[in-house]
Amino acid sequence: MYQKTHVHLMGIGGIGMSGIAKILRSQGYTVSGCDTNHEQPTIKELKTTGCHIYKGNNTSECADSTIEVLVYSSAINDSNPEIQAAQEKGIPTIPRASMLAEIMRTKYSIAVTGAHGKTTTTSFISHIMIEAQLDPTVIIGGHLHNISSNAQLGTGEFLVAEADESDRSFLKLYPTLAVVTNIDLEHLETYTDIDDIKQSYAEFLSHVPFYGKAIVCLDDPHIRSLLPLHQVKTIKYALDHKEAELYGDDLILEKDHSTCTVYHNQEKLGTLTLTMPGKHNMLNALGALAVTLDVGVSFETAVLALKNFKGIDRRFSYKGT
Repeated sequence: MYQKTHVHLMGIGGIGMSGIAKILRSQGYTVSGCDTNHEQPTIKELKTTGCHIYKGNNTSECADSTIEVLVYSSAINDSNPEIQAAQEKGIPTIPRASMLAEIMRTKYSIAVTGAHGKTTTTSFISHIMIEAQLDPTVIIGGHLHNISSNAQLGTGEFLVAEADESDRSFLKLYPTLAVVTNIDLEHLETYTDIDDIKQSYAEFLSHVPFYGKAIVCLDDPHIRSLLPLHQVKTIKYALDHKEAELYGDDLILEKDHSTCTVYHNQEKLGTLTLTMPGKHNMLNALGALAVTLDVGVSFETAVLALKNFKGIDRRFSYKGT
């Protein structure tokens, strides 16, 4: 990545931007940022790591000659005074997704996207890899209770990150392994129609190198319409399509847990128990299982990790009865 020492992030308290900030800080970079909301837990956490954070726009900070790159989200346009101040000083200004792409480039990168379930699936994969002693770097769009954070710098070869499709910024990523959970008609401020959305997902999957893999949910009709993918090996997972390489059968849904029998290449592996309700969560777990089995984690290790998964903030968080 850039041999830079001082990175400034706009909107640093956001769940996506704060994850980038934590990784950069853990890598030894000087990190500063700005945000209008200083009451966010992420702001308080970042301050404890030594990040210098300003409230609102701070053009004088951007005029600071020590800043060597400014990172901004897609919600910020070129008319922003911080961006203008940085550009006047000749400081490179790049979108968050470009910074994420640079961080991913140094690892065996796994990017998870989809209309729904990407945070949960990213968290499942991260937790399984941590429990398997793979020590991955993780950047998640939610607070994972098992690590008490939304990001963690690991020493292992893998990086697991959530990829944002809402603004097409996932098209800046070139992961080794790409996961697509589902496709839906949404974010019409960015896309014109479902065909436009599907074309963007197809382009994202085309970024996977020939030695990588695409892992996709076969139960989703829009994903099925994109298959087959001729440029990359594809692993499919499902609950309703037994022709998938990995599928769950005999699904039992209870109010506080779910179980199914898992088959891989038509071979029975065993029972998967998830301590959270919903068919959609079981599909997300199968997607995570497809990823982790592919990188060498044993089925036994993966299902034990999923059974001990503690959840994510604002994703079926237990609030009492």
